[in-house]
Amino acid sequence: MEDRVRVVIAEDSVLLREGLTRLLTDRGLDVVAGVGDGDALIKTITELNDQGELPDVVVADVRMPPTHTDEGVRAAVQLRKKHPGIGVLVLSQYVEERYATELLAGSSRGIGYLLKDRVAEVREFVDAVVRVAEGGTALDPEVVAQLLGRSRKQDVVAGLTPREREVLGLMAEGRTNSAIARQLVVSDGAVEKHVSNIFLKLGLSPSDGDHRRVLAVLTYLNS
Repeated sequence: MEDRVRVVIAEDSVLLREGLTRLLTDRGLDVVAGVGDGDALIKTITELNDQGELPDVVVADVRMPPTHTDEGVRAAVQLRKKHPGIGVLVLSQYVEERYATELLAGSSRGIGYLLKDRVAEVREFVDAVVRVAEGGTALDPEVVAQLLGRSRKQDVVAGLTPREREVLGLMAEGRTNSAIARQLVVSDGAVEKHVSNIFLKLGLSPSDGDHRRVLAVLTYLNS
């Protein structure tokens, strides 16, 4: 029980919040709190921190009261600055590049941005929550497509081949090399070669360790 992923949900729709709570708890995660606005999220995390019980991940809607514009993502960015160890997975009705970029501009660990439609793909959604809680990334394919499309003309990625861009896009979604190989119907070895080439072309040395995958994605998106 102590190893269960601990989650705080920030969503102003009571129906959706309860639905997310039921979905995650049914699959073994521990939803420790549910709130309806950004201020309540900050207050709840502060209280949990005072009790020494910070959650592993926050799942937050981008738009919440009172203005329903960017309260959710603002609260998420604030939490990341104060508690960098907390994973943050934001949900949005549609792709909002400015918010995605702002979220990605901070620490490279434990970040996710998904469209709400992905919640219906239960297994993938739960996997994304767990991955972000463990310090990984989970970016919606639509988010990746828009951000990568905007960045393709930048010099920093000019040397990447179309296949390498495709592999990097799948990396940004949080997929492993094996998952990428299955998606592209190629061997694991072929994917490993593409990933190595990406690291080389983006100037990421082996000394960067396991974070090279995230650094590669962030270099690409923020270029």
